[in-house]
Amino acid sequence: MMTLIAIFFPSLSFLLRGKILTALLCLILQITLIGWIPAAIWAVLSLQNSRADRRNAKLIKAIRSK
Repeated sequence: MMTLIAIFFPSLSFLLRGKILTALLCLILQITLIGWIPAAIWAVLSLQNSRADRRNAKLIKAIRSK
């Protein structure tokens, strides 16, 4: 679901994750039709990196608790 939001509404994707300044920059980029594609790619990659960071934090916490 969040990936679809990142593709169709890139700035909203950043806004929902609490990155206000990044959302504004992305909105400026996505205003143009040519800028929409890089904005969507940026939003999807950022979302994937965020998910990977959370996954890694869980793994580190599990390893340290042993």
